[in-house]
Amino acid sequence: MPRPPRPDDMYRLRVAVEPRLSPDGRYAAVSLQTVAPGFDGYREALWLVPTDGSAAPRQVTLGARRDHHPRFSPDGATLGFISDRRSLVEDETSWPKREPKDREDIEQVHLLPLDGGEARRLTDLPRGVDAFEWSPDGTRLVVVTTSHGATAADDDRRRGIDRTKHPGTPPPSDYRFIDRLDYMLNGTGFTYDRIGHLWLVDAATGTATRLTDGRAADREPAWSPDGRRVAFSSNRRRDADILSTRLDIHVVDVATRAVTAVTRGPRSMFFAPTWMPDGRTIAALGHRIEGGAGSRNDVWLFAANGSDASPTGGRNLSAVHDLMPGSGMNSDVTRGEWPTLIPSKGGRWLHLSAPIDGAYELWRIRVTDGRLERLTEGRHYISGWHAVPGGTGHGRGGTRIAYLRSTPTEPPDLWLLDTGGASRSKPRRLTRFNAAVLDDLDLREPVERHSSVDGRDIQGWLLPAGEGSRPLVVEIHGGPHTLYGWSLIWEFQILVAAGMSVFYCNPRGSEGYGEAFNDANHRDWGTGPTRDVLAGVDALVEDGLADPERLGVTGGSYGGYLTTWIVGHDRRFRAAMTCRSVSDMSILFSTGDISGFDWPQLEFATTPWADPGYYREISPITYADAIRTPLLIQHSERDIRTTIAQAEALFTVLRSFRRPVRLLRVPEETHELTRSGTPYRRVENLRIVEGWFRHFLVEGKRALPPLPKVRGGR
Repeated sequence: MPRPPRPDDMYRLRVAVEPRLSPDGRYAAVSLQTVAPGFDGYREALWLVPTDGSAAPRQVTLGARRDHHPRFSPDGATLGFISDRRSLVEDETSWPKREPKDREDIEQVHLLPLDGGEARRLTDLPRGVDAFEWSPDGTRLVVVTTSHGATAADDDRRRGIDRTKHPGTPPPSDYRFIDRLDYMLNGTGFTYDRIGHLWLVDAATGTATRLTDGRAADREPAWSPDGRRVAFSSNRRRDADILSTRLDIHVVDVATRAVTAVTRGPRSMFFAPTWMPDGRTIAALGHRIEGGAGSRNDVWLFAANGSDASPTGGRNLSAVHDLMPGSGMNSDVTRGEWPTLIPSKGGRWLHLSAPIDGAYELWRIRVTDGRLERLTEGRHYISGWHAVPGGTGHGRGGTRIAYLRSTPTEPPDLWLLDTGGASRSKPRRLTRFNAAVLDDLDLREPVERHSSVDGRDIQGWLLPAGEGSRPLVVEIHGGPHTLYGWSLIWEFQILVAAGMSVFYCNPRGSEGYGEAFNDANHRDWGTGPTRDVLAGVDALVEDGLADPERLGVTGGSYGGYLTTWIVGHDRRFRAAMTCRSVSDMSILFSTGDISGFDWPQLEFATTPWADPGYYREISPITYADAIRTPLLIQHSERDIRTTIAQAEALFTVLRSFRRPVRLLRVPEETHELTRSGTPYRRVENLRIVEGWFRHFLVEGKRALPPLPKVRGGR
């Protein structure tokens, strides 16, 4: 008999990511994430899945820690991947002795022969490998690494590092000298000294040579069909640290190392380069910020020789379609993956993924005239995918697509779709990674809801806890330019299991509904989106589905901003929880990893230092004296996206006003606590969310709940 889910059921979930097809389409590789035995980390192993269903999926790598980024060799005989296993399987005498916290060479490329045998480590770059791709002939790899030299000694020499310990002398300086913005990243830490570049690696010997250089990071390498050039994305303009919302496509000649700009312009933002089969054209996603902060990514074609590298160059294939590839779907289970484009054999079509009506779907667009075709349709989230043109079993001129599909009640599994000419096959499911877990649990399906506000349709969903009027928790997504949809969010299911319905929607500023809707919150993060959210709540109360005396509201990041804004302007809510939030807009744009960029100009047409009065006006902390709703402020101490100063400031003000407020500081975690934080802390957070709202909305209590006996391990 299925039972309601518990927070600790999250430990049992296996999350599939990074699907990759073999060149002939016979096999798909996928990385499967599980929770480590100590509940304090994750393990990732690669699995091989026959696409004809002739055999069960099987694990093919250790997964002792993290095996990921699977890439088949062009002949399909070898599976390359990145792994951090060297510290477990190699004799430490064979590599430099350093303290674990100082090791940067853990993640390296490994090669697994698929006809049998153990995987062998190919690379030994001193600062590890972040990504790689096989050359078309399989003799080389292009890798992304932050290494300066090919060996540890050479890397130290180029960086001016002397690791010799001299008796009687003090340690070397550990001061950080910063002269550029964009010097750190949430979840990573300091990045100013870790600039990724492209290197070539011999697939037989592992010999590595540098391909690109400079102060700008180079990423997303893509080989030309003839193997003579590599396309990549990079922000190589002057003062790139200030203009962070800019990116261009470049091409480097493998023989000469000469770099050619493929796109260029003061407002260009292009990424995900993909070579067309003709070898003369590069497809990419991006825009020129025509829609401000809400600009949508279109599908573009550029001449690979650089002749389109101008402010108006290139051909926009999808200009007439208000579609938004690269949008960010929210889920605390499914991992969203970087957007990509893949051409069909001969280059007649380009395949992509993008959301529509809360679903994330696969599409293809015809290169000649921009005709758009939808390839999948359902109440689901297609989070990652890969395609191979031609090959075995999928029709003349067809394309085989392997994709990860999740729903509001199912974590991602691998599916297969074949397209051939004007027809396509019915999608086939290849895996059931969580069948045993799901058979135990009663997960609820959401009911779609719509409201009309200021002439806009606002799509939302209700996860009902039962029949009739129920306690209701309103959940608000972050971004603000992301979206909710037909995806699994474990927190919602836990609240429903505790007897509270959950309502969530996509207010103005959300992705997936076109460029105008996405930019409709320009200079309006508070008032307009509040109307959109509360219209859905009012409709639920009017329909007898929500108890107006037992309402709660919560959200993270921008959702935390809007939560705090709402309780500062509306007293209908009995309890609120603001997570990793923004309370002071000046702090948001002057601290952390997004400080100093041009994002505030795109969102608000001014900066905090140019118009401090306006930023005070749009900051929720300004209205703290009006907050009477019991408020739990949750924030991670290593969050450098919205720094913990946001939480400290709001708590200080509310406590000074003697309001019912509590501050929850989560140690060691970043802005990503609920999505990829340490497993046991994610589960504890779920228990806290459920307990906070149950206390006020289900049990009907007025005072703050008792403090736990153990706080901070003391």
